[in-house]
Amino acid sequence: QVQLVESGGGLVQPGGSLRLSCAASGSSFVIDNMAWYRQAPGKQRDLIAIIARFGTTTYADSVKGRFTIARDNDKNTMYLQMNSLKPDDTARYYCSAELRPLGHYWGQGTQVTVSS
Repeated sequence: QVQLVESGGGLVQPGGSLRLSCAASGSSFVIDNMAWYRQAPGKQRDLIAIIARFGTTTYADSVKGRFTIARDNDKNTMYLQMNSLKPDDTARYYCSAELRPLGHYWGQGTQVTVSS
């Protein structure tokens, strides 16, 4: 069974850092694009960062310069290093991945709360 599992969320003070991970389990697939999304209560789910299989990255303006997306293809794992966190970054963070030839998958999400 193929799954994406996020980890690393939690409560952090403004200005702090967190590192999220997203691991794909299962077999018989190749991971193409991977991405992080976030959704705050009452708001839509927004794309914040994408990383292609060989490392090309794109960021939303809201996180550019503060967040860094990375991946380890040998471990089928993606990361999101979040620095200089703000209260507005509070949301549930979801990973997604295109698993060839299986299709598009979502993780269950991990909560990030930025508060003093």
